[in-house]
Amino acid sequence: MNEDESHGMIRRRLAEKMAGEITLSEKPGEALKKWRLNFEIAQTDLSGYLSVSPSVISDYESGRRKSPGTLIVSRIVEALLEVDAQRGGQKIHAYEGMLFTEKTSKAIYATYEYTFPMQVAKLASLIDGDVVNKGVEKPLYGFTVVDSKKAILELSSHEFQKLYGWSTERALVFTKVSTGKSPLVAIRVTNLKPGAVVIHGLRGSEVDPMAKKMAEIDRIPLIATTMDLDKLVEVLKKYSEYHIME
Repeated sequence: MNEDESHGMIRRRLAEKMAGEITLSEKPGEALKKWRLNFEIAQTDLSGYLSVSPSVISDYESGRRKSPGTLIVSRIVEALLEVDAQRGGQKIHAYEGMLFTEKTSKAIYATYEYTFPMQVAKLASLIDGDVVNKGVEKPLYGFTVVDSKKAILELSSHEFQKLYGWSTERALVFTKVSTGKSPLVAIRVTNLKPGAVVIHGLRGSEVDPMAKKMAEIDRIPLIATTMDLDKLVEVLKKYSEYHIME
Protein backbone atom coordinates (compact mmCIF):
# COMPACT_ATOMS: atom_id res chain seq x y z
CA MET A 1 0.00 0.00 0.00
CA ASN A 2 1.47 3.35 -1.06
CA GLU A 3 1.29 6.55 0.98
CA ASP A 4 -1.77 7.93 -0.85
CA GLU A 5 -3.71 4.67 -0.36
CA SER A 6 -2.77 4.59 3.32
CA HIS A 7 -3.86 8.20 3.79
CA GLY A 8 -7.15 7.46 2.01
CA MET A 9 -7.84 4.45 4.25
CA ILE A 10 -7.12 6.49 7.40
CA ARG A 11 -9.48 9.21 6.21
CA ARG A 12 -12.26 6.71 5.43
CA ARG A 13 -11.92 5.01 8.81
CA LEU A 14 -12.00 8.35 10.59
CA ALA A 15 -15.04 9.47 8.58
CA GLU A 16 -16.87 6.26 9.55
CA LYS A 17 -16.00 6.77 13.22
CA MET A 18 -17.16 10.41 13.21
CA ALA A 19 -20.37 9.83 11.25
CA GLY A 20 -21.30 6.81 13.38
CA GLU A 21 -20.83 8.69 16.63
CA ILE A 22 -22.86 11.70 15.46
CA THR A 23 -25.69 9.64 13.99
CA LEU A 24 -26.05 7.30 16.98
CA SER A 25 -25.68 9.96 19.66
CA GLU A 26 -28.67 10.92 21.81
CA LYS A 27 -27.48 14.51 21.26
CA PRO A 28 -26.20 14.55 17.65
CA GLY A 29 -25.77 18.32 17.76
CA GLU A 30 -23.39 18.03 20.72
CA ALA A 31 -21.45 15.26 18.96
CA LEU A 32 -21.22 17.38 15.81
CA LYS A 33 -19.96 20.35 17.80
CA LYS A 34 -17.38 18.18 19.57
CA TRP A 35 -15.85 17.01 16.29
CA ARG A 36 -15.86 20.51 14.80
CA LEU A 37 -13.99 21.77 17.88
CA ASN A 38 -11.61 18.80 17.70
CA PHE A 39 -10.65 19.91 14.20
CA GLU A 40 -10.48 23.57 15.29
CA ILE A 41 -12.77 24.67 12.46
CA ALA A 42 -15.01 27.68 12.94
CA GLN A 43 -18.73 27.49 12.15
CA THR A 44 -18.22 30.13 9.45
CA ASP A 45 -15.45 28.08 7.76
CA LEU A 46 -17.56 24.92 7.83
CA SER A 47 -20.68 26.67 6.55
CA GLY A 48 -18.64 28.39 3.84
CA TYR A 49 -17.33 25.08 2.56
CA LEU A 50 -20.87 23.64 2.56
CA SER A 51 -22.32 26.81 0.99
CA VAL A 52 -24.89 27.24 3.75
CA SER A 53 -25.55 29.98 6.29
CA PRO A 54 -23.54 29.79 9.55
CA SER A 55 -26.90 29.77 11.34
CA VAL A 56 -27.61 26.33 9.83
CA ILE A 57 -24.56 24.83 11.54
CA SER A 58 -25.37 26.70 14.74
CA ASP A 59 -28.96 25.42 14.70
CA TYR A 60 -27.84 21.81 14.22
CA GLU A 61 -25.32 22.04 17.06
CA SER A 62 -27.74 23.69 19.47
CA GLY A 63 -30.62 21.34 18.66
CA ARG A 64 -32.82 24.15 17.33
CA ARG A 65 -32.94 22.42 13.97
CA LYS A 66 -34.14 18.82 13.52
CA SER A 67 -31.30 16.32 13.89
CA PRO A 68 -29.45 15.93 10.59
CA GLY A 69 -29.97 12.70 8.68
CA THR A 70 -27.18 10.37 7.60
CA LEU A 71 -26.70 12.15 4.25
CA ILE A 72 -26.22 15.56 5.87
CA VAL A 73 -23.98 14.11 8.57
CA SER A 74 -21.80 12.53 5.89
CA ARG A 75 -21.52 15.86 4.07
CA ILE A 76 -20.55 17.67 7.28
CA VAL A 77 -17.97 15.03 8.19
CA GLU A 78 -16.43 15.13 4.73
CA ALA A 79 -16.33 18.92 4.93
CA LEU A 80 -14.45 18.80 8.26
CA LEU A 81 -11.94 16.33 6.84
CA GLU A 82 -11.47 18.25 3.61
CA VAL A 83 -10.94 21.58 5.37
CA ASP A 84 -8.31 19.90 7.56
CA ALA A 85 -6.70 18.32 4.49
CA GLN A 86 -6.48 21.73 2.85
CA ARG A 87 -4.72 22.99 5.97
CA GLY A 88 -2.13 20.23 5.78
CA GLY A 89 -4.04 17.33 7.34
CA GLN A 90 -2.45 17.62 10.78
CA LYS A 91 -5.58 16.57 12.66
CA ILE A 92 -6.26 13.61 10.37
CA HIS A 93 -2.69 12.44 10.81
CA ALA A 94 -2.88 12.90 14.58
CA TYR A 95 -5.87 10.52 14.79
CA GLU A 96 -4.03 7.77 12.92
CA GLY A 97 -2.60 6.20 16.08
CA MET A 98 -6.05 6.09 17.68
CA LEU A 99 -7.58 4.33 14.69
CA PHE A 100 -5.02 1.53 14.44
CA THR A 101 -4.45 0.60 18.07
CA GLU A 102 -6.81 -1.01 20.53
CA LYS A 103 -4.21 -1.44 23.27
CA THR A 104 -4.68 0.74 26.32
CA SER A 105 -1.48 2.36 27.46
CA LYS A 106 -0.19 1.41 30.90
CA ALA A 107 0.25 5.14 31.44
CA ILE A 108 -3.53 5.63 31.56
CA TYR A 109 -5.00 5.36 35.06
CA ALA A 110 -8.58 6.20 34.06
CA THR A 111 -10.44 7.60 31.07
CA TYR A 112 -14.06 8.68 30.59
CA GLU A 113 -16.21 10.24 27.87
CA TYR A 114 -19.03 12.71 28.55
CA THR A 115 -22.31 12.93 26.67
CA PHE A 116 -22.82 16.45 28.00
CA PRO A 117 -19.88 18.88 28.08
CA MET A 118 -18.37 20.31 31.24
CA GLN A 119 -17.02 23.85 31.52
CA VAL A 120 -13.47 24.42 32.79
CA ALA A 121 -14.71 26.51 35.74
CA LYS A 122 -16.94 23.60 36.80
CA LEU A 123 -14.00 21.22 36.55
CA ALA A 124 -11.87 23.43 38.81
CA SER A 125 -14.72 23.67 41.32
CA LEU A 126 -15.40 19.92 41.42
CA ILE A 127 -11.76 18.97 42.08
CA ASP A 128 -11.03 21.87 44.46
CA GLY A 129 -8.44 23.12 41.99
CA ASP A 130 -6.30 26.24 41.75
CA VAL A 131 -6.53 27.88 38.31
CA VAL A 132 -2.90 28.51 37.32
CA ASN A 133 -3.73 29.69 33.80
CA LYS A 134 -7.22 30.57 32.60
CA GLY A 135 -6.52 29.86 28.93
CA VAL A 136 -9.26 29.61 26.31
CA GLU A 137 -12.57 28.30 27.64
CA LYS A 138 -13.67 25.14 25.79
CA PRO A 139 -16.37 22.58 26.57
CA LEU A 140 -14.82 19.38 27.94
CA TYR A 141 -16.20 16.09 26.64
CA GLY A 142 -14.23 13.77 28.89
CA PHE A 143 -11.10 13.29 30.96
CA THR A 144 -8.03 11.06 31.08
CA VAL A 145 -5.94 10.49 34.19
CA VAL A 146 -2.33 9.87 33.21
CA ASP A 147 0.67 8.52 35.10
CA SER A 148 2.99 11.37 34.17
CA LYS A 149 6.26 9.48 34.57
CA LYS A 150 5.13 6.49 32.48
CA ALA A 151 3.64 8.72 29.79
CA ILE A 152 6.74 10.87 29.40
CA LEU A 153 9.31 8.07 29.71
CA GLU A 154 7.54 5.31 27.77
CA LEU A 155 5.35 6.96 25.11
CA SER A 156 6.54 8.39 21.82
CA SER A 157 4.95 11.62 20.62
CA HIS A 158 2.78 9.50 18.29
CA GLU A 159 1.67 7.20 21.13
CA PHE A 160 1.12 10.19 23.42
CA GLN A 161 -1.87 11.12 21.26
CA LYS A 162 -3.70 7.98 22.43
CA LEU A 163 -4.22 9.71 25.77
CA TYR A 164 -6.93 11.84 24.19
CA GLY A 165 -9.41 9.03 23.63
CA TRP A 166 -11.78 10.25 20.92
CA SER A 167 -11.93 13.90 21.87
CA THR A 168 -9.16 16.42 22.34
CA GLU A 169 -11.75 18.59 24.10
CA ARG A 170 -11.04 16.86 27.38
CA ALA A 171 -9.06 17.34 30.57
CA LEU A 172 -5.73 15.55 30.82
CA VAL A 173 -4.99 14.93 34.50
CA PHE A 174 -1.30 14.26 35.13
CA THR A 175 -0.35 12.44 38.33
CA LYS A 176 3.07 11.82 39.93
CA VAL A 177 4.48 15.17 38.91
CA SER A 178 7.21 17.08 40.74
CA THR A 179 6.93 20.54 39.17
CA GLY A 180 4.29 20.24 36.44
CA LYS A 181 6.70 21.28 33.70
CA SER A 182 7.25 17.94 31.93
CA PRO A 183 3.58 17.34 30.93
CA LEU A 184 3.40 20.80 29.34
CA VAL A 185 6.62 20.14 27.42
CA ALA A 186 5.16 16.88 26.07
CA ILE A 187 1.96 18.64 25.00
CA ARG A 188 3.90 21.42 23.25
CA VAL A 189 5.42 18.97 20.74
CA THR A 190 2.15 17.25 19.76
CA ASN A 191 -0.37 18.37 17.13
CA LEU A 192 -3.35 17.79 19.41
CA LYS A 193 -3.95 20.07 22.39
CA PRO A 194 -6.28 19.17 25.29
CA GLY A 195 -9.16 21.34 26.44
CA ALA A 196 -7.52 21.60 29.88
CA VAL A 197 -4.54 20.25 31.84
CA VAL A 198 -4.75 19.29 35.51
CA ILE A 199 -1.58 18.90 37.56
CA HIS A 200 -2.36 16.46 40.37
CA GLY A 201 -0.40 16.54 43.63
CA LEU A 202 0.53 20.23 43.66
CA ARG A 203 -1.17 23.45 44.69
CA GLY A 204 -1.16 26.34 42.27
CA SER A 205 1.73 28.12 44.01
CA GLU A 206 3.91 25.01 43.62
CA VAL A 207 3.56 24.70 39.84
CA ASP A 208 6.74 25.59 37.94
CA PRO A 209 6.49 29.08 36.34
CA MET A 210 7.68 27.55 33.04
CA ALA A 211 4.65 25.22 33.05
CA LYS A 212 2.39 28.25 33.40
CA LYS A 213 4.27 30.04 30.62
CA MET A 214 3.86 27.10 28.23
CA ALA A 215 0.16 26.88 29.07
CA GLU A 216 -0.14 30.59 28.31
CA ILE A 217 1.59 30.16 24.93
CA ASP A 218 -0.74 27.28 23.93
CA ARG A 219 -3.71 29.05 25.60
CA ILE A 220 -4.53 25.89 27.59
CA PRO A 221 -6.38 26.15 30.92
CA LEU A 222 -4.04 24.86 33.64
CA ILE A 223 -5.37 23.69 37.02
CA ALA A 224 -3.56 22.26 40.06
CA THR A 225 -5.17 20.08 42.73
CA THR A 226 -4.21 17.89 45.68
CA MET A 227 -7.53 16.02 45.92
CA ASP A 228 -7.23 12.29 46.56
CA LEU A 229 -6.91 10.67 43.13
CA ASP A 230 -9.64 8.05 43.53
CA LYS A 231 -12.00 10.71 44.86
CA LEU A 232 -11.15 12.95 41.90
CA VAL A 233 -12.04 10.21 39.41
CA GLU A 234 -15.26 9.42 41.29
CA VAL A 235 -16.32 13.09 41.37
CA LEU A 236 -15.69 13.58 37.66
CA LYS A 237 -17.59 10.43 36.71
CA LYS A 238 -20.55 11.41 38.89
CA TYR A 239 -20.81 14.69 36.95
CA SER A 240 -21.84 12.71 33.86
CA GLU A 241 -24.25 10.49 35.83
CA TYR A 242 -25.93 13.58 37.32
CA HIS A 243 -26.69 14.97 33.86
CA ILE A 244 -28.03 11.64 32.64
CA MET A 245 -30.52 11.56 35.52
CA GLU A 246 -31.72 15.13 34.89
